[in-house]
Amino acid sequence: MISHSVQKSHADTAKEALSADRSSILRSRAHAFCQALVSPPSPQELLSEFFIPDQSEGGGSRPTIHEHGPAWATKTLPFLGKTFAGGPACEEYFAVLGDTLKMYLHREDSFPGPEGFVVDEAQNRVCVVGKGRFESVRTGRSWDEQFAYVLSGWDGQGRKLGRWDIWADPLSAWAAVSEDDVDGWKKGENRS
Repeated sequence: MISHSVQKSHADTAKEALSADRSSILRSRAHAFCQALVSPPSPQELLSEFFIPDQSEGGGSRPTIHEHGPAWATKTLPFLGKTFAGGPACEEYFAVLGDTLKMYLHREDSFPGPEGFVVDEAQNRVCVVGKGRFESVRTGRSWDEQFAYVLSGWDGQGRKLGRWDIWADPLSAWAAVSEDDVDGWKKGENRS
């Protein structure tokens, strides 16, 4: 009886160690991904380094990006409310976003340290809240905001993510890209 308890205890300890190890890997990789966004490489490099490979043939896994927002805003913010699935579609997301907005993130304070990334190993996801300044390419209006990322669908090793969900401030983005004067928010002006 004692030997069975000891064996079970060792098995539980080993399982906990594997779980803690995977949790650490997920947290570390999510943190590295967010830090890469501060001074981003090309979309192809970012996808290659941090996302699962595109195996869309035969219904395989595909890298996916979805920035949540209302359907009424997609005419002026075409990156919102649409699921970009597969390597070429994810590259399109970055192109459409870059044609619309500039993103300014800072290594020191846009994201918390690794300890600020919440890992839900059972759901295979990592959540984090970040902050930055965004600017309309067309009008120069900018604003400061907080946003939330859910990074999920990690591969078996916890090194490559499958899906990036983004929740940001679509109303400020929509107002910033508007050609009209918005409640005294002039072109080229920053609002916090």
